[in-house]
Formats: sequence, C-alpha cells, structure tokens
Amino acid sequence: MSTQVPSQGLALRPPQHQVDPRCRRWWAVQILLSFGIPAVALVASGVFFANLRVWVWVPGGVAAAAAIGGSLLAPAVLFRIHRWEVTDVAIYARSGWLWQEWRAAPLSRVQTVDTERGPLQRMFGLATVTVTTASAKGPVRIEALDALLAEDIAHRLTALAQRQAPADAADAT
Repeated sequence: MSTQVPSQGLALRPPQHQVDPRCRRWWAVQILLSFGIPAVALVASGVFFANLRVWVWVPGGVAAAAAIGGSLLAPAVLFRIHRWEVTDVAIYARSGWLWQEWRAAPLSRVQTVDTERGPLQRMFGLATVTVTTASAKGPVRIEALDALLAEDIAHRLTALAQRQAPADAADAT
C-alpha cells in the first residue's frame, strides 16, 4: 500500500535495497553483548554470594536464554525487514522489528548527511548513514551498510540535496 504526500508527490513505498549481509553477524554480536554480559555478571554474583543465588541465577538464566535465542533469531528477521533506497528525489528507509518504521524523506528537506562507524561496525566493515531533515520525526538512519557504500551514499546524498536545495537555503550559505 502506498501513501501519497500531496505537497511533494512522494510515495511511501518499500525501499529496494537490502542491507549488507555481514550485518547479521554484527547484530548477533550486539545481542550477545547486550544480554550476555549481564547474564555472566548475574551468574557470577550467584557463585560469590550464596544467599543471592536464586535471585540472581533466575534473571541470569533468562538473560542467557535471551542472548542465545536473540542472537540466533533476530539477525535473520532484521535482515529481511531492513531496506533502503536513494533516488534523485528522496531517501527511503525501512527498519525495526516489533515496531517497524518506513520513512520517505524528500531530498529538498535534507539538512545534514553523516556517516558513523562504531567499533563493532568497523570490525565487520559496516557503517551507518544518518540523514537529518527538517522533520519533527527525526533523522532517517540507514544502518548496516558496507563502509565504502555508505561513504558513496553520503557523497551522493549531499550532492543531490545541494541541487534540490530551495533558493532561500542556498542564499543563506
């Protein structure tokens, strides 16, 4: 189902491109770290403090199950959902799992284009492109892109946005 935005003639539609396949390992490591570290801390505290065992081992076991189950299931699901596309008039992004978000941002509203690479992203050769627009909804983020592709997209978006900038924005610079 596609929704037209009357003022721009922009259709909200599914983006065409998948994120980089390496993102599945990146997401799995993020989940393992997010749930695995607390699980280990809880189980270890139960070893050292016998009177707390029941109180810390139960949540530790839940966190360990979440770490293992989440790292096996979530990356495959997220890989199927996350999509992106850049056209000559807009940037499209779809992300999320439980709360899915589809975004279409006209390039004429782009304010900044940034790339970001955290330590884990660098380890997997990935990057995130963040496009800030004149929108109350916040920036459009495309995560899990190949680092070189993300750099190319950032340069392309910057060039396209400069060409489509309204006259008053061009006069301000």
